This record gives sequence, C-alpha cells and structure tokens, in this order.
Amino acid sequence: MSIDLDGMEPLYLQVAGVLTARIVDGVYPVGRRIPAVRAVADEFKVSVNTAEAAIRLLREKGLVQGVHGRGTFVIAKPSNVGEKDG
Repeated sequence: MSIDLDGMEPLYLQVAGVLTARIVDGVYPVGRRIPAVRAVADEFKVSVNTAEAAIRLLREKGLVQGVHGRGTFVIAKPSNVGEKDG
C-alpha cells in the first residue's frame, strides 16, 4: 500500500491507514513492535510530525501502546478493540 502525497486525505490519516492494514493483515501481530517514528517517516516520505500524528492516532484507537525506552507495540487488532480478555 502506498499513500497519495497529492491527495485530499491528510497524510497522517493515510499513514495510519496503512499501518492499521498491516496490523489487520498480521504484518505487525499483537505483541510486536512497530517501526520507530523516523522509520515510518522515511518509509512514507513524510515529516516526523506526520508520522508521530499517525502513530498517535493508532494509540488513541487502542491499537498500539508506547513502552518507554522500548518502542511502540501492537496491543490489539481493530476488531479486538474494546473486547475484554477471558
């Protein structure tokens, strides 16, 4: 998947969409670290601020969680958000 640098949709939403699709597809399974902000920015050729906004959106949706000094890890697939264990 790629993003449209000249499209109408904000870049951070496009990047978040690609990252979410990777979580759904199992590229980034639950428990796995996603790429660092700089790596995301480099991959999609966007600013670090845009990459940070995309990852922040994933955190707000409950898909990933930051662990100080370790990175950002997938904690749920979109279909699992809001479900309780057990």
